[in-house]
Amino acid sequence: MNILTFGPNGSGKGTQGAIVQKKYHIDHIESGAIFRQHIKGGTELGKKAKEYIDRGDLVPDSITIPMVLETLGKSKEKGWLLDGFPRSLAQAEALDKALRESGMKLDYVIEIVLPRDIAKLRIMGRRLCVNDNNHPNHIAFDAIKPVEKEGKLVCRVCGGDLSTRPDDQDEDAINKRHDIYYDENTGTMAAVNYFKRISGPKVISVDGSPGIKEVSEAIMSQLS
Repeated sequence: MNILTFGPNGSGKGTQGAIVQKKYHIDHIESGAIFRQHIKGGTELGKKAKEYIDRGDLVPDSITIPMVLETLGKSKEKGWLLDGFPRSLAQAEALDKALRESGMKLDYVIEIVLPRDIAKLRIMGRRLCVNDNNHPNHIAFDAIKPVEKEGKLVCRVCGGDLSTRPDDQDEDAINKRHDIYYDENTGTMAAVNYFKRISGPKVISVDGSPGIKEVSEAIMSQLS
Protein backbone atom coordinates (compact mmCIF):
# COMPACT_ATOMS: atom_id res chain seq x y z
CA MET A 1 0.00 0.00 0.00
CA ASN A 2 1.44 3.37 -1.07
CA ILE A 3 -0.03 6.59 0.33
CA LEU A 4 0.45 10.36 0.07
CA THR A 5 -0.75 12.52 2.97
CA PHE A 6 -1.75 16.17 2.85
CA GLY A 7 -2.82 18.60 5.55
CA PRO A 8 -1.84 22.10 6.68
CA ASN A 9 0.49 22.69 9.61
CA GLY A 10 -1.69 22.24 12.68
CA SER A 11 -3.99 19.61 11.13
CA GLY A 12 -2.46 16.60 12.91
CA LYS A 13 -1.18 15.14 9.65
CA GLY A 14 1.96 13.72 11.24
CA THR A 15 -0.01 12.10 14.07
CA GLN A 16 -2.47 10.48 11.67
CA GLY A 17 0.34 9.33 9.40
CA ALA A 18 1.99 7.57 12.34
CA ILE A 19 -1.29 5.81 13.17
CA VAL A 20 -1.72 4.59 9.58
CA GLN A 21 1.93 3.49 9.42
CA LYS A 22 1.60 1.46 12.61
CA LYS A 23 -1.60 -0.27 11.54
CA TYR A 24 -0.44 -1.23 8.06
CA HIS A 25 3.28 -1.73 8.83
CA ILE A 26 4.44 0.50 6.00
CA ASP A 27 7.34 2.96 6.02
CA HIS A 28 6.49 6.50 7.15
CA ILE A 29 8.70 8.71 4.99
CA GLU A 30 9.01 12.41 5.82
CA SER A 31 10.37 14.65 3.08
CA GLY A 32 12.76 16.54 5.35
CA ALA A 33 14.32 13.27 6.49
CA ILE A 34 15.07 12.38 2.87
CA PHE A 35 17.22 15.49 2.48
CA ARG A 36 19.00 14.84 5.78
CA GLN A 37 19.76 11.23 4.89
CA HIS A 38 21.21 12.10 1.49
CA ILE A 39 23.28 14.99 2.84
CA LYS A 40 24.56 12.97 5.79
CA GLY A 41 25.33 10.03 3.52
CA GLY A 42 27.29 12.22 1.11
CA THR A 43 25.39 11.03 -1.96
CA GLU A 44 25.74 12.93 -5.23
CA LEU A 45 22.16 14.15 -4.92
CA GLY A 46 22.84 15.11 -1.31
CA LYS A 47 25.89 17.14 -2.27
CA LYS A 48 23.93 18.99 -4.94
CA ALA A 49 21.03 19.65 -2.56
CA LYS A 50 23.39 20.95 0.13
CA GLU A 51 24.78 23.56 -2.25
CA TYR A 52 21.30 25.04 -2.68
CA ILE A 53 20.45 24.76 1.03
CA ASP A 54 23.70 26.43 2.07
CA ARG A 55 22.85 29.37 -0.20
CA GLY A 56 19.38 29.57 1.27
CA ASP A 57 17.79 28.58 -2.05
CA LEU A 58 15.05 26.04 -2.70
CA VAL A 59 16.32 22.70 -3.92
CA PRO A 60 15.05 22.31 -7.53
CA ASP A 61 12.65 19.53 -8.42
CA SER A 62 15.27 18.02 -10.75
CA ILE A 63 17.18 17.03 -7.57
CA THR A 64 14.28 16.57 -5.15
CA ILE A 65 12.22 14.18 -7.28
CA PRO A 66 15.06 11.64 -7.84
CA MET A 67 15.83 11.81 -4.09
CA VAL A 68 12.22 11.06 -3.18
CA LEU A 69 11.88 8.35 -5.81
CA GLU A 70 15.04 6.59 -4.67
CA THR A 71 13.81 6.53 -1.07
CA LEU A 72 10.35 5.28 -2.07
CA GLY A 73 11.97 2.59 -4.19
CA LYS A 74 13.69 1.15 -1.12
CA SER A 75 10.23 0.68 0.45
CA LYS A 76 8.65 -0.69 -2.71
CA GLU A 77 7.97 -4.16 -1.32
CA LYS A 78 6.84 -3.04 2.13
CA GLY A 79 4.81 -0.02 1.06
CA TRP A 80 5.14 3.61 2.09
CA LEU A 81 3.38 6.71 3.39
CA LEU A 82 4.95 9.93 2.09
CA ASP A 83 4.51 13.01 4.29
CA GLY A 84 5.46 16.58 3.32
CA PHE A 85 5.83 16.16 -0.44
CA PRO A 86 4.67 17.27 -2.97
CA ARG A 87 4.11 20.87 -1.89
CA SER A 88 3.22 22.37 -5.26
CA LEU A 89 1.30 21.56 -8.42
CA ALA A 90 4.53 21.22 -10.40
CA GLN A 91 5.91 18.73 -7.86
CA ALA A 92 2.67 16.73 -7.91
CA GLU A 93 2.77 16.44 -11.69
CA ALA A 94 6.45 15.48 -11.67
CA LEU A 95 6.02 12.92 -8.88
CA ASP A 96 3.00 11.34 -10.56
CA LYS A 97 4.95 11.00 -13.82
CA ALA A 98 8.01 9.56 -12.03
CA LEU A 99 5.94 7.02 -10.09
CA ARG A 100 4.21 5.82 -13.24
CA GLU A 101 7.49 5.51 -15.13
CA SER A 102 9.04 3.54 -12.28
CA GLY A 103 6.07 1.20 -12.02
CA MET A 104 5.13 2.27 -8.49
CA LYS A 105 1.39 2.50 -7.96
CA LEU A 106 -0.04 5.25 -5.77
CA ASP A 107 -3.01 3.69 -3.96
CA TYR A 108 -4.35 6.43 -1.69
CA VAL A 109 -4.16 10.16 -1.12
CA ILE A 110 -5.23 11.25 2.37
CA GLU A 111 -6.28 14.88 2.76
CA ILE A 112 -6.99 16.30 6.21
CA VAL A 113 -9.21 19.33 5.70
CA LEU A 114 -8.98 22.17 8.19
CA PRO A 115 -9.91 25.87 7.89
CA ARG A 116 -6.90 28.16 7.93
CA ASP A 117 -7.93 30.07 11.07
CA ILE A 118 -8.37 26.85 13.06
CA ALA A 119 -5.04 25.48 11.82
CA LYS A 120 -3.30 28.64 12.99
CA LEU A 121 -5.00 28.50 16.40
CA ARG A 122 -3.93 24.91 16.84
CA ILE A 123 -0.30 25.76 16.13
CA MET A 124 -0.14 28.79 18.43
CA GLY A 125 -1.97 27.06 21.27
CA ARG A 126 0.26 23.99 21.46
CA ARG A 127 2.23 23.48 24.66
CA LEU A 128 5.08 21.01 25.05
CA CYS A 129 5.57 18.96 28.21
CA VAL A 130 9.14 18.88 29.49
CA ASN A 131 8.73 15.20 30.36
CA ASP A 132 7.05 13.93 27.18
CA ASN A 133 6.22 15.85 24.00
CA ASN A 134 3.50 13.29 23.27
CA HIS A 135 1.45 14.47 26.26
CA PRO A 136 -1.25 16.55 24.50
CA ASN A 137 -1.67 20.04 25.93
CA HIS A 138 -3.45 22.89 24.17
CA ILE A 139 -4.75 26.12 25.65
CA ALA A 140 -7.64 26.42 23.17
CA PHE A 141 -9.24 22.99 23.59
CA ASP A 142 -10.98 22.04 26.84
CA ALA A 143 -10.40 18.31 26.38
CA ILE A 144 -6.61 18.72 26.46
CA LYS A 145 -6.23 22.07 28.24
CA PRO A 146 -3.29 22.28 30.68
CA VAL A 147 -4.14 22.45 34.36
CA GLU A 148 -3.27 25.35 36.63
CA LYS A 149 -0.99 24.70 39.60
CA GLU A 150 0.40 27.38 41.91
CA GLY A 151 -0.51 30.10 39.45
CA LYS A 152 0.95 28.54 36.30
CA LEU A 153 -0.18 26.07 33.67
CA VAL A 154 1.33 22.58 33.82
CA CYS A 155 0.94 19.37 31.84
CA ARG A 156 -2.53 17.88 32.20
CA VAL A 157 -1.06 14.35 32.09
CA CYS A 158 1.94 14.44 34.43
CA GLY A 159 2.09 17.94 35.93
CA GLY A 160 5.36 18.73 34.21
CA ASP A 161 6.44 22.20 33.11
CA LEU A 162 5.24 23.42 29.72
CA SER A 163 6.96 25.38 26.98
CA THR A 164 6.24 26.60 23.46
CA ARG A 165 8.22 26.09 20.28
CA PRO A 166 9.48 29.48 19.06
CA ASP A 167 8.22 28.85 15.52
CA ASP A 168 4.75 28.05 16.91
CA GLN A 169 4.51 31.66 18.10
CA ASP A 170 5.90 33.26 14.93
CA GLU A 171 2.77 34.43 13.09
CA ASP A 172 4.73 35.53 10.02
CA ALA A 173 6.32 32.09 9.68
CA ILE A 174 2.97 30.35 10.17
CA ASN A 175 1.33 32.60 7.58
CA LYS A 176 4.08 31.91 5.05
CA ARG A 177 3.69 28.14 5.45
CA HIS A 178 -0.07 28.42 5.18
CA ASP A 179 0.18 30.73 2.16
CA ILE A 180 1.94 27.90 0.34
CA TYR A 181 -0.41 25.18 1.55
CA TYR A 182 -3.75 26.92 0.88
CA ASP A 183 -2.71 28.21 -2.57
CA GLU A 184 -5.10 26.54 -5.04
CA ASN A 185 -3.32 27.87 -8.13
CA THR A 186 0.22 26.56 -7.79
CA GLY A 187 0.64 25.56 -4.12
CA THR A 188 -0.12 22.47 -2.08
CA MET A 189 -3.89 22.66 -2.47
CA ALA A 190 -3.32 22.73 -6.22
CA ALA A 191 -1.34 19.49 -5.77
CA VAL A 192 -4.20 17.93 -3.80
CA ASN A 193 -6.69 18.93 -6.49
CA TYR A 194 -4.41 17.45 -9.16
CA PHE A 195 -4.65 14.01 -7.54
CA LYS A 196 -8.42 14.42 -7.31
CA ARG A 197 -8.57 14.92 -11.08
CA ILE A 198 -6.39 12.07 -12.28
CA SER A 199 -7.33 8.41 -12.47
CA GLY A 200 -5.70 5.90 -10.19
CA PRO A 201 -5.37 6.78 -6.49
CA LYS A 202 -8.39 6.94 -4.21
CA VAL A 203 -8.55 10.34 -2.52
CA ILE A 204 -9.75 10.27 1.09
CA SER A 205 -10.76 13.71 2.39
CA VAL A 206 -11.60 13.92 6.10
CA ASP A 207 -12.56 16.76 8.43
CA GLY A 208 -9.61 17.50 10.71
CA SER A 209 -11.68 19.45 13.26
CA PRO A 210 -12.64 16.56 15.61
CA GLY A 211 -10.24 14.79 17.96
CA ILE A 212 -7.43 12.44 16.98
CA LYS A 213 -9.55 9.30 17.51
CA GLU A 214 -12.45 10.56 15.40
CA VAL A 215 -10.20 11.68 12.54
CA SER A 216 -8.33 8.37 12.64
CA GLU A 217 -11.57 6.39 12.49
CA ALA A 218 -12.74 8.45 9.50
CA ILE A 219 -9.49 7.68 7.66
CA MET A 220 -9.37 3.98 8.57
CA SER A 221 -12.96 3.44 7.48
CA GLN A 222 -11.93 4.32 3.91
CA LEU A 223 -8.66 2.42 3.76
CA SER A 224 -8.72 -1.24 2.80
